[in-house]
Amino acid sequence: MKGLASIRRHAALASVLIFFMIMSGQAFGAEKMIGVIMTGNIPYYREIQKTFAEALNADGLGPGTVQVVVQSPAPEPMSWTNAARKLVAIGSDVIVSYGAPATLAVLNETSDIPVVFAAVFDPHAVGITGDNVTGISSTVPITSLIRNFKSIDNFKRLGVVFNNSEKDTVAQVRDVKRLEGSFGFQSVGFDIRRAEDTRKISNVDGLFLTTSCAAMVCINNIMGIAHREKLPTASTIGGEENMGIILTLAANPYEQGREAARLAARVMRGAKPSSIPVESPKKIDMIVNLKEASSLGLKIPFDLLTSATKVIK
Repeated sequence: MKGLASIRRHAALASVLIFFMIMSGQAFGAEKMIGVIMTGNIPYYREIQKTFAEALNADGLGPGTVQVVVQSPAPEPMSWTNAARKLVAIGSDVIVSYGAPATLAVLNETSDIPVVFAAVFDPHAVGITGDNVTGISSTVPITSLIRNFKSIDNFKRLGVVFNNSEKDTVAQVRDVKRLEGSFGFQSVGFDIRRAEDTRKISNVDGLFLTTSCAAMVCINNIMGIAHREKLPTASTIGGEENMGIILTLAANPYEQGREAARLAARVMRGAKPSSIPVESPKKIDMIVNLKEASSLGLKIPFDLLTSATKVIK
């Protein structure tokens, strides 16, 4: 009897799913669909998505014309893959992805559906290529970040927080490693995939947070350690500067969202992604948390303060 009950439950579930698919097919036939992959509840991606939706609507591609379906997977490979598969399966006309892991997951699932990315730190370095993809990168100069960070605190051992499953963060680890001799420090990588991994962070006198999605999801744990150990921090992804990150150098999220919307609109109107060159960010934010620096007894050079786009006092 239990087996029969189980079969009945599965049959009922299948009926519901079939009904949903039929009704969804009818609804989707009336309007175009854009699928969006936005990892977790990361503030930087939330700002990009908010701006993306507003810019898309302003371009005449709002509700009633275009349906936007958002997937928010956890920061791990299978979740990115499942999110990509869902957006392919429901027949997205364009898929928009934020960050390298989500973009690579989509490209692994389709070579036909146009893909528009934003917030990918270095598309070329991670192998984001193909006739169906274009977007805007979020590359910022690591050399400038390290130089300015060094002017705030003369660290000797720099912890670099990354995720080995996120190729763009691995590339940033390599970039930092190449700068050791020029700026007189040693880097130590911390592969963070989940909250408990943050316990690895030790024996360093500064922290650099890459664009790792996993790290941003664990930001409370990471910054808790930084505050306890009095570690100055820097980052290449925005949105968490109020948590106590002293120096942030990141591509402006509003530009990322606007350009992603503009590119998606062009594709929706018939442009081929292969005909649209990948863009570089024109607006780079440099955010200085003066309040946090003062609490650690650190002085921010005057020229750094005057060149910052935002100062937290």
